[in-house]
Amino acid sequence: MDWLPGARAAVLGRLWGALAREPIIGITDRTVAGNTLSVHFGQRVVSGDRYAAAPFAPPPAGFAVNLDGRRYDDPGALVRALDVDHAARFAAELDDSLTNLALARAAQPAPDGGPPAIGRPVPHAAFWEQLVIDGHPLHPGCRTRLGMSADDVRRYAPEHRPVVDLVAVAVPPARWLTTGAGLPPVLTLHPWQAERLGVGGPGRAARPLMSLRTLAPLDDPGHHLKTAIDAQLTSAMRTVSEASVRNGPPVTAFLAGIQDGITILREPAAGIVLGADGRPDRRRAMVLREAPPPDAIPLAALAAPSPADGRPLALEIVAAGYAGDPAAYLADLGRLLRRATDLADRGVGLEAHGQNLLVTLHRGRPHRLYYRDVGGIRIDARTAKEHGLTLHGDLRTEDPDEPATTVRAAVGVVVGEQVAALARETGAEPEALWRAALPGVDRAPWPVKATTAMRLADDPLRPIWATLR
Repeated sequence: MDWLPGARAAVLGRLWGALAREPIIGITDRTVAGNTLSVHFGQRVVSGDRYAAAPFAPPPAGFAVNLDGRRYDDPGALVRALDVDHAARFAAELDDSLTNLALARAAQPAPDGGPPAIGRPVPHAAFWEQLVIDGHPLHPGCRTRLGMSADDVRRYAPEHRPVVDLVAVAVPPARWLTTGAGLPPVLTLHPWQAERLGVGGPGRAARPLMSLRTLAPLDDPGHHLKTAIDAQLTSAMRTVSEASVRNGPPVTAFLAGIQDGITILREPAAGIVLGADGRPDRRRAMVLREAPPPDAIPLAALAAPSPADGRPLALEIVAAGYAGDPAAYLADLGRLLRRATDLADRGVGLEAHGQNLLVTLHRGRPHRLYYRDVGGIRIDARTAKEHGLTLHGDLRTEDPDEPATTVRAAVGVVVGEQVAALARETGAEPEALWRAALPGVDRAPWPVKATTAMRLADDPLRPIWATLR
C-alpha cells in the first residue's frame, strides 16, 4: 500500500488550516464564497475547501488546493510556489514531515480485534507513547526530523517501536557541570548523537518516548532520560541547553510545592559537559526525570487509534466509564485540566499539551494528571521574585499575560483534538463537547500557537499566536 498520498493530504490539511487562521507574513486578505475559502497574498490567491481548513478536520482523500488556478496536493510544492520569506527552509521541513508520516503509518499493525486496550495490562513504559502516529494535530511539521535519514527514523522513532542502546561516556570531573542532587561524571548519550560525536561506551537498553530523544531505560523504571540530539524535531533542534540543566531541578521542585492538583514529575538532577573553553556544550547534556506510573496515558494518545479496533482510544473510556456519553467524559477531563489553567492565576503557564500531560484512570474515569518537561513553561517575573526562584533562559517572562496564553493554547489543542475525534465517532455536536470540557469557551477566542507563521518568520522560535473559536 502506498502511504504517501494520505500523508501528503494530512500535512497539506494542517498547512491549509494554518493559512486560514494564522498571522502569516504576506497574507493580505481572506474571503469566503460558498464552500470555498480564498487566502490572498497580494494578487496571488490560494483557494480550497473552507471546511477542510477547520482545526482538526481530517482532509478528504485526494485533498488539494489551488494557487492562481493551478492544483497543488503537495504542501512543500505549494510553499515553494508561493515563494514567501523562508519558503525554501519551510518546504524542506514539510517534505521531511510527510515522508516520515508515511513511514509511521506504514509501520502500524492492523487492529487486533481484541478487548479494549484501556483494560489490558500495560506491557512496557512506552506502550501508550507508541500509539501516537500522526504527531501534533495542527503543525504541518508534525513529523519533521531533519538530520535523520529514513533508516534513522525507523531505528529510533517511537512509532516504529524500537529498543535502542544508550551510550555511557565517562567525563573528566573538572569538565562536568551537574545540578540538583547531582549526577556522577558519566554522560548518557542517545546512540544517534553518539555516532555523530564519534564516541562509544557501554550500552544501556531503553525505549524512546513520544519526543524520541527522551527515553525509558529498561533497567530503571522509576526514571526517564532526556538526551541531546542535533536533529530538528518539529520546530527546533533538540539539544539540551545549560538553562535546561540549571532550571530543571529547582523549577520542578517549586512547581511540586505549589500545585497539589497535578503531580509534577520532578527532574532531580541534570548534567552537561564543559568544553575546553569552559563553556557548557548543549550537544553533550542530559536530564534525569521521574517516570509517571505505567498506566498514565499521554493525552495525545487519547485521540490516537486504539490497537483493538483502530478507533480513538478515548472512545474506550467513554464506553467503559460513561455509558457512551462523550460530554460527561470531557467534563471530567476538563475539571482536571483546569488545575493546569488555574496555575496561570499564580503566574505559571505550563506547556500543557498532549505530550507533556498524562492521565491515570480510576474505575474507567480520568482521575489524576501528571505533568512533565518544564522547558517550554513561562513564569511571571513577579512570581519568580516572590518565591526567590532564579530562572535561566526564557522561562522568565515580563509579560503578565504570557503564562495564561501559554497554558490555554496547549490545553485548547488537547481538548480540540479529542472533541473533533469524539464528535466524528459519536455524532455529538462539537460545540456541546467544547462547552462540557471548557465552560465559557464559546464566549472568547481561544489562543493557539501559530506554528506555520513561526516557521516562516525571521526568528522561527519566537512565539506567535493565533485564535480558535
